[in-house]
Amino acid sequence: MLGCGGRARGHADAYRFINRGKLSAICDLNEELLKSFGQDFGISSRYSDLDEMLEKEKPDVLHIVTTPVIPSSNERIRYPLMKQAADQGVPVVVVEKPLAVEGEDWKQIAGLAEDTKTKFVVNTQLEFHPKNLELKTDVAEGRIGEIRFIDASARSRVSEQGGHILQLVSSYIDNSHPIRILGQISGTENENSAPGHPGPLHAVGHVLYENGVHVSLAFGTEFGQMVSDDTGVYGHKRVFIAGTNGFVHWRFSSWERSTLTGGYENGPLNYGEQDVIAQVNFTNAIFDWLDDETNVHPTHLKQSLIESNLILGMYYSGITNQVIDLPFEPPDGLLDDIERNCNLK
Repeated sequence: MLGCGGRARGHADAYRFINRGKLSAICDLNEELLKSFGQDFGISSRYSDLDEMLEKEKPDVLHIVTTPVIPSSNERIRYPLMKQAADQGVPVVVVEKPLAVEGEDWKQIAGLAEDTKTKFVVNTQLEFHPKNLELKTDVAEGRIGEIRFIDASARSRVSEQGGHILQLVSSYIDNSHPIRILGQISGTENENSAPGHPGPLHAVGHVLYENGVHVSLAFGTEFGQMVSDDTGVYGHKRVFIAGTNGFVHWRFSSWERSTLTGGYENGPLNYGEQDVIAQVNFTNAIFDWLDDETNVHPTHLKQSLIESNLILGMYYSGITNQVIDLPFEPPDGLLDDIERNCNLK
């Protein structure tokens, strides 16, 4: 595992319930984090150099649990670390979201996807939450009829949670590709507000998918729905799927559905308990892919690139006031354009 911060503990905790692999080595430049993480999870192989760890340990799976941007220097590190792992021949690499923050790194990673033999997956694990899997089964088996509309949102910024939300949408429509988006954005990045995840404060978009489904997206505190009493921004992820015969609605800490056979049902969720199981399911799916080339992980790199491209398309639509056909070639300097055009006064 590369990176021993708080999010890495969620990755590591899953291995308590996994018998197909074990967490064998960790790497971090922060010696205190490295020591405490190693002690807490019983890992004695500790490194401060990624190449050294990969050369000595030769892992089957590498978890890259870092932000895409170093807050102190504004250096983009997602692509260089992915390329480093690919060059070392790591079979599977897990990267945290967001996959990319602007056009330059998206194009670099898209190029890597075409050339590498390494299997990359993005850690958007919400699809694997037990209650979400149950609601997905309802939709797949036709209990809400034909999907007519999807509404999805989060109160945190799109650069932080957009990957989660869009992967949820994709999972309900069999990864149908987005073909068009009209978006609006507002507010520029404050270096103290979300270090490591640059992007607009608020974003909304209306997306048309190739299967004909329309999807409404909203991010940020101005339009992202409150779905609980949580005063923070992270406890409000949600996806609502409306069909001809009913609906399902997964939320961070609750759920609801309406079907012709079961009527209206709802209940609370314990996100922490569900997320541990989700991370286990997510990680087991990695080993499934290692064992069988045809058993591709749901959040594989090329699928995640499509969802990341949609986010950049929403940004560009907000800047240009144009409908953007997808996929599109994101221009360089997109974050600079956002800063010039979207200041909040």
